[in-house]
Amino acid sequence: MTNATNGIGIGNGIGSADGRFERVGRHYATGLPVRVAVRAGLIESVEPAAGTERAEELPWIGPGLVDLQINGYAGDDFNTLPFGPELVVRASRALWREGVTSYYPTVITNSPEAIEEAVGVIARACEADPLTDRTVAGIHVEGPFISPEDGARGAHGRQYVRAPDWELFEKWQRASGGRIRILTLSPEWPDSAAFIAKCSASGVTVSIGHTSATPEQIREAVRAGARMSTHLGNGAHLMMPRHPNYIWEQLAQDELWTCVIADGFHLPDAVLKVVFKTKGEQAMLVSDAVYLCGMPAGEYETHVGGKVVLTPEGRLHTASNPNILAGSAQMLVWGVEHLLRRGLADLSGAWDMSSVRPARFMGLAAGQGLTAGAPADFVLFERNRDRIGLLETVKDGKSVYIREEKTA
Repeated sequence: MTNATNGIGIGNGIGSADGRFERVGRHYATGLPVRVAVRAGLIESVEPAAGTERAEELPWIGPGLVDLQINGYAGDDFNTLPFGPELVVRASRALWREGVTSYYPTVITNSPEAIEEAVGVIARACEADPLTDRTVAGIHVEGPFISPEDGARGAHGRQYVRAPDWELFEKWQRASGGRIRILTLSPEWPDSAAFIAKCSASGVTVSIGHTSATPEQIREAVRAGARMSTHLGNGAHLMMPRHPNYIWEQLAQDELWTCVIADGFHLPDAVLKVVFKTKGEQAMLVSDAVYLCGMPAGEYETHVGGKVVLTPEGRLHTASNPNILAGSAQMLVWGVEHLLRRGLADLSGAWDMSSVRPARFMGLAAGQGLTAGAPADFVLFERNRDRIGLLETVKDGKSVYIREEKTA
């Protein structure tokens, strides 16, 4: 039933000639047994699985996870040049084992030439491989139009930070084949509002992040079309005014959807709780995973932060100072587990924040979730209290990952 490819179980998608097959599991939102029928890449129906005995032994079934911010995975980095299309294809397939059916490879602050090259390589990978094209929902460019200030800039290279430049952005967009769908910037730069308005009019989602903008600059950015906050609470100054400040202002803007990293290291539970209460259905999880995610614990040399340490507990910090985080090394499932463990959300809410909400926000068809007519992007998983184990990932109606059973 599986083929071993780099340690990943790839399902053969066995079914009828028209690609029809069924999966039975407990619905992630209700806990009730359902039968999900798939045909021609779409969910044909979701019906109660009548007469199912021992329902508690069934796997859970939920929409595929959608990650708006992934810098790399399992040693493959979208920001270390040069790299080829095969790296993007490999990373996209590897992410299926994490339940990710759609994602936005993220290219961070770098030289104009490097950003152009990186988005171009991602575009070529999508052009060459249809499943990669379907898995990569768009490209997220994080920077270089961010704050130059320490703290707010995070780990982004100061030498590459610059003011928004529409002609330059258009050049990157052409190189990407129109695939740049998210741009993180700081609206503290002069004429930011005009730039944001052009991005918004072109269909690009503008997200506020790595900023030291004033509240008025944030309000102006929202009026111009900014719609999201990038990993709110991180990429921020260690010290700032009690009020007003750019975190409170983003929380107060009803038009802004908020992304948070819920790995248990980047934000205290109290901050996550406030974000969820304030934003409600507009709160979303992102991994912001760096390429060391999925790698064994140990010390690594990186191109951004020098020597870093990935602990057995999953925390990534600089080797010189364990108190300084060196990025995120965990995927969305880890964030879901953290919310369950800390009582910050139930399974339905935590899973929605990681799947249908970001998909719906970005206008993806996967935002329909587990409903008839939606893309057949879903996962089966087992749950033991706050622990989740992925069993199978279905993408476009094909079983693309099945967990291999360990043999004695």
